[in-house]
Amino acid sequence: MTFNQISYREQLALRVREHVIRMATDGGCFIGASLSCVDLLTYLYVDVLRVLPETLEDPNRDYLLLSKGHDVPALYGVLTELGFMDPGRLRNHLKTNDAIYWHPNRAVPGIEFHSGSLGHLLSVGIGIAYDMTLRGGTNRVFVVCGDGELNEGSMWEAMLVAHAYSLRSLTLIVDRNGFQANLPTEDLLPLEPLEDKFRSFGWTAARTNGHSFAGLEKAFADIEARRSGPAVVIADTVRGKGLPSIERRADRWFANFSHKEIDMLLAELRTGAHTTLTSEALLVR
Repeated sequence: MTFNQISYREQLALRVREHVIRMATDGGCFIGASLSCVDLLTYLYVDVLRVLPETLEDPNRDYLLLSKGHDVPALYGVLTELGFMDPGRLRNHLKTNDAIYWHPNRAVPGIEFHSGSLGHLLSVGIGIAYDMTLRGGTNRVFVVCGDGELNEGSMWEAMLVAHAYSLRSLTLIVDRNGFQANLPTEDLLPLEPLEDKFRSFGWTAARTNGHSFAGLEKAFADIEARRSGPAVVIADTVRGKGLPSIERRADRWFANFSHKEIDMLLAELRTGAHTTLTSEALLVR
């Protein structure tokens, strides 16, 4: 991995975080959870997914399903930065003249399926992956879910089905930020040991730091080398990543800041981002 690769990913993730922060006003958004999955979505779109703005209707494209639909500001930001949608549309967030809302809507280019009601899109992904198997396709499905979402029984039923049909084209990414809404997951319904639970359901599992692009690269390579069916990457993340003033705060799951507060948060983000980029550069060199 070169410095230029790291710099590009980090700069892209920074711009996406700026978009997320700007959407946390005039009605607000689910800022904490959105910031935790920015690096995951950045990595997937830059390094993994075989889909481009001009191939959105290609039946052989890869699919990304955002099951934790309240994190859609992060997806909006990635799609905007990579040319899937006009940046000007983000100004329509929560306006009645557009579909840029709190949850994914297929009226936005690049969004494959509506979501918001948790626990559903892994099953949708299974349907797409099974169709690919029947057609002999080589494309793939990636489903991003939250860790609190794993409290839904439908998720575990879907895992059993995916294993039963040996769906090699299906990959689940768990955004393990440790919170479900405004409670720590381990205080509500403990999930650990999460890797062991997935493996007991027949899935190939890997775990990594969800904010490390090098760690994500290694985890995805690891599951591809070992998988015989569905696979999962458990990504340990930080709610509100990039903004120390709101990181790991239960009360910053959803936020509606004033315009002055948004300016302060953007300044906080940029200060921290400079330090992170410098550290990454030194590490690689």
